[in-house]
Amino acid sequence: MRRPSRPTRRPTTVVLVLALALCSALLLTLVAVEWRPLIGLDDRIAATTHRWAVEEHGVTRVCRVLTDWVWDPLTLRLLCAAIAVWLVWRRSAWWTALWLAATCALGTLLQQSLKALVGRARPVWPDPVDSAHYAAFPSGHAMTATVVCGLLLWLLRRHDAGAAVWRTAMTAAVVSVEGVGLTRVWLGVHWPSDVVGGWLLGALLVAAAVGVYERRWASVSR
Repeated sequence: MRRPSRPTRRPTTVVLVLALALCSALLLTLVAVEWRPLIGLDDRIAATTHRWAVEEHGVTRVCRVLTDWVWDPLTLRLLCAAIAVWLVWRRSAWWTALWLAATCALGTLLQQSLKALVGRARPVWPDPVDSAHYAAFPSGHAMTATVVCGLLLWLLRRHDAGAAVWRTAMTAAVVSVEGVGLTRVWLGVHWPSDVVGGWLLGALLVAAAVGVYERRWASVSR
């Protein structure tokens, strides 16, 4: 990586945060009031994917390995912790490392608080292929993947990562964020709107954290 370029504050960051906040609040409200069209759509998609999961044993086993190990929230948080340690050890970037760790911790606190607040029940099947604990909304797997991948992609962009590194990281991030959401629905432990909620809230947190970072950088650079 080359020396990080100076980020510039962009009005689009504020617009993005507001748009994501509005979408997140709207979905949260619809889930909390159990809006019938949304609940019906969730039911239909979940029933279809669960039927496939019961029939396709090989695909289901792969999904369990991916969701329990590769894309597990603990695995992704450990990755963030390793990056934070590297930032301190190799670049003495204490503030960036603290910002990264604090954002990941805030994401965990936010998702657990919303789970307790909404209290949405997970899907229940007579022939489950997997199990999960705590409330359903938002999906912790989807939100954690979005936060971690989003933050790491932004750091790579800020440090002007090479084209090959950037393309590889972007591909891995897209596959991980989308893949973890699909596996949670396939395994029957989340409703589709839980996953969408996790994606939206994760993106909101990343956008807000980037805005805070850029504001701090701009104030230090004056």
